[in-house]
Amino acid sequence: MKQCVNCGHENPDDQTNCVKCGLSLRVEPLGTRKLEPVEEAARPRWGTARLGAERKLLLHIRDNAQPIIVHLKDEMVLGRQDTESGAAPDINLDDYGAVEGGVSRRHALLFLEEDAIKIKDLGSANSTYLNGQRLIAHQARILRDGDELRLGMLVMRINFA
Repeated sequence: MKQCVNCGHENPDDQTNCVKCGLSLRVEPLGTRKLEPVEEAARPRWGTARLGAERKLLLHIRDNAQPIIVHLKDEMVLGRQDTESGAAPDINLDDYGAVEGGVSRRHALLFLEEDAIKIKDLGSANSTYLNGQRLIAHQARILRDGDELRLGMLVMRINFA
């Protein structure tokens, strides 16, 4: 006889589903299955907030074949070059349509805090959006692998490398 883990009904050995509640009799009770340890490198990384040891990001700008490879420092400004002073942000988006896309000179800040990478809009004219949600200026949000970031109208996908 096989006992159903859902309702406790005793079922004949030849049954694959409980005759009382219909649950599969192949289901193991919670806490009985032993999970094998998973190597760190084998864990899926999509959606994680944990940055790899190399502290490297790939910025996939929409309609551009090659991503921008960023070796992350503690703080990095995303934006475009100031034509008057010549000052450029840490990650200059001029070559990716920043002016046409409404990217500010000092649009957003990427920074490391508490073992996570975060983004903060720096009071930009055309706002920063994370996965379609408008960020409140000067309020930090955690970035995750695979997130979509939009600076004005310039859209990119963030991947951790």
